[in-house]
Amino acid sequence: MQKHISSLQNPLVKQLVQLIEKSRERKKTGLFVIEGQREIQLAIKGGYVLKTVLICRDIFSGDTENFVTMNSEVIELSLEVYQKLAYRGTTEGIIAIAESRVNQLKALQFITENPLILVAEAPEKPGNIGALLRTADAAGVDAVILANPKTDLYNPNIIRSSVGGIFTKRIATGSTSEILHYLKEKNIAIYCAALQSSKPYHTIDLTQACAIIVGTEATGLSEEWLQQSTQNIVIPMQGEIDSMNVSVAAGILIFEAKRQRGFV
Repeated sequence: MQKHISSLQNPLVKQLVQLIEKSRERKKTGLFVIEGQREIQLAIKGGYVLKTVLICRDIFSGDTENFVTMNSEVIELSLEVYQKLAYRGTTEGIIAIAESRVNQLKALQFITENPLILVAEAPEKPGNIGALLRTADAAGVDAVILANPKTDLYNPNIIRSSVGGIFTKRIATGSTSEILHYLKEKNIAIYCAALQSSKPYHTIDLTQACAIIVGTEATGLSEEWLQQSTQNIVIPMQGEIDSMNVSVAAGILIFEAKRQRGFV
């Protein structure tokens, strides 16, 4: 008989709230929460293990077989409990608890000799990180690397704003020095989006193995990146403002690389 939870005081409900709200709890348990049918299916496609799948039969009317992995426990929730846990009202009545990944830099492997990598230094806002992941998915980059991230990768706001893009790309995290060492070891050119000593982005050959590095809108890239850059690149602007949203800038740069590679 399938388990059913109708009490807000249930221990699992309390744990879910902690996993949703507390980075410390996510790191301690190695678990995180996914909300929504599309996001859960993308996680399964990406090879993530779902420990528990929670459904609200007042909303969800589909077949749970499409939303579970091996040994997933399926639990039904009352509408009251589901509404307590769900952030959005349009996620079709399904939530999952998944096992997180370490996302180690050394585990990154590429099937092409000229990978295109997006690196974001010190990203802090979950919405910006999610938008970067969504952009990276749209462009089909080979990997996304986060340098010195200020928030953990499995923050629900990152999953939500990436629309599940977090599950579709190879992702790694590390310090700036670790990532620089990795890129140089792999003979991957480093193109930093910066105003200093830069060339227009469309004049650079981006068909070789390369990483496009973007920083925060507030402070840009650290000196460590600028000193190790193969070439700084800039997006010429015609307005009064000399910067744009980091995900928009990243999109322009990586789609130019894809254009040069004959994909768009």
